Amino acid sequence: MNRLAQETSPYLLQHADNPVDWYPWGDEALERAQAEDKPILLSVGYAACHWCHVMEHESFEDAETAALMNERFVCVKVDREERPDVDGLYMDAVVAMTGHGGWPMTVFLTPDGRPFYGGTYFPPEPRFNMPSFRQVLAAVAEAYGGRRADLERQADALVGAIREASAVAPSSEPLTTELLSRGVSALAAQFDPEYGGFGRAPKFPPASNLEFLLRTGREDALEMVRKTLDGMGAGGMYDLVGGGFHRYSVDERWLVPHFEKMLYDNALLASVYLHAWVVLGDDRYRAVVAETLDYLVRELRLPEGGFASAEDADTADVEGLTYTWTPDEIEDQGLLQPFEDGRFILRGELTGDLRERLLSVRDKREQPLRDDKVVTAWNGLALAAFAEASWRLERPDYLEVALQLARFLGEDMAGPEGLLYRTYRDGTAKIDGYLEDYADVANGLVELHWATGDLAWLERAWQVASAADRFWDEERGAYFVDHHGLVVRRKEFDDHPTPSGNSMMAFVLLRLARIYGDDELERKAVSVFRLARPLLERAPTAVGHLLCALDLHFSPPREIAVVGASDELRAAALAGFQPNTVFAFTDEPTDDIALLAGKGLVDGRPAAYVCERFACQAPVTSAADLTS
Repeated sequence: MNRLAQETSPYLLQHADNPVDWYPWGDEALERAQAEDKPILLSVGYAACHWCHVMEHESFEDAETAALMNERFVCVKVDREERPDVDGLYMDAVVAMTGHGGWPMTVFLTPDGRPFYGGTYFPPEPRFNMPSFRQVLAAVAEAYGGRRADLERQADALVGAIREASAVAPSSEPLTTELLSRGVSALAAQFDPEYGGFGRAPKFPPASNLEFLLRTGREDALEMVRKTLDGMGAGGMYDLVGGGFHRYSVDERWLVPHFEKMLYDNALLASVYLHAWVVLGDDRYRAVVAETLDYLVRELRLPEGGFASAEDADTADVEGLTYTWTPDEIEDQGLLQPFEDGRFILRGELTGDLRERLLSVRDKREQPLRDDKVVTAWNGLALAAFAEASWRLERPDYLEVALQLARFLGEDMAGPEGLLYRTYRDGTAKIDGYLEDYADVANGLVELHWATGDLAWLERAWQVASAADRFWDEERGAYFVDHHGLVVRRKEFDDHPTPSGNSMMAFVLLRLARIYGDDELERKAVSVFRLARPLLERAPTAVGHLLCALDLHFSPPREIAVVGASDELRAAALAGFQPNTVFAFTDEPTDDIALLAGKGLVDGRPAAYVCERFACQAPVTSAADLTS
């Protein structure tokens, strides 16, 4: 066993028996590299990654390859889900060097952590127009010994370019609604009118972009949403039997998936389908929401109340083995679409009875491995999905899931002084949280306040958002990914596959600013837009959640306050699709929150106040009056 045996990450533990002398990322590895003047071989992946498993079996379990790695390098293994700072920094470097990225990622660093060469998957023998991994190891070691100055210059250039990208000044160009219309146009230009989605294969679920299109209310935008949701939900990438979405589709039809299932995809897509059901009225979307959230509860929920990160793409080293079928198992052959090795994917309409029967059969098979590590940010996304679905679908069981999850995040994942940890497994929370952890949890807590009417969750959301000040850049605005930095301290705005920390934080700050009447929170949100403005103009399809936040910024402030315990008034206030309205609820009158200040019961009865910029209409005491 190597040092990874002491880690909690399932991905790192998978490599604990490798003959490679792995280190986890940390001072020990860097200090040894500097003491012995050896380059660092950094390998980054995650537990549900198919090609990560392939490279492990081919190279890291091979004694001869491991001996070469141990002799020439200090070898460091990183779970990208635990350390998004490490993954993001060195992925930027690999993309700059090669033009593409992905996992497994292999990067070679100077002893102080500067990258000078890298790539993704390397085969054990030369193929796919790629050198073998051992050839790469030998060439890098030789270059490090013989052309050190060249490598140092390349490392400095890469680090300088990454630092420069995060040190840009805020734009002085005006923020206008034209940025929103350009976003719709850019998505329309990439839209696939036949199968839905944007661009060609492989196709990833575009959750943030769909949320933005739904907010516009435009017919052309809603048609893109409808086509994409129908395509994704037809079967294949969507698991018709067990519910939930696989990671992405390898083809343009959303048919053949990469079979891993991620918590973040399913949380985000449940919210998109929920909103689309409200806007478009298609009951199939409602069913997808329930099936997806039921899947999360059944397969990923942990006893403590949090959710595991993912399920593997492989079963018994065979991709998709659990999820595919043979013709003798399915009577209706019209449901079968060919996959590989005589197995088939289901696509079509399943009756409830058939779905239950097939799930019972499938549950008896060997199941894919589950990465039971809790990631705080992704659980924040799940909190928002369950909280909102609980009242929209009238599912009190979902509310109980959300409440237990919020308590888990506030207790097991909380550090000193209101700080958050990044991961949790087997009773151990570890690694300081990142910007996205704070942003996603704060947003989920706002949604939980709206679902429950309990003011404590809103106050907790404000506390979590305030704690994210540790990431704030006083000089240029917006937020860094982490609070300590590596060789470079970076900012991120890209909303694929999850909303970036900056995008979600801007969204949360605007919501809280309108509830608390806090202009400073709004100023910080606007600073994010100004720093990201070139990206909003140049590549709007990459920042779908930032466009949602910008849409909120431009919308006329509309606030609804309900004072007094009234489920009927709260339900009437929340009804429909009001993405740019904020709400505050309290059982007892309070002046602690601006939107609730000065508002009380009317003739002893609970009352609702509809306001714009805190100028309120006369209060109403009946749900019918509020709805009208």
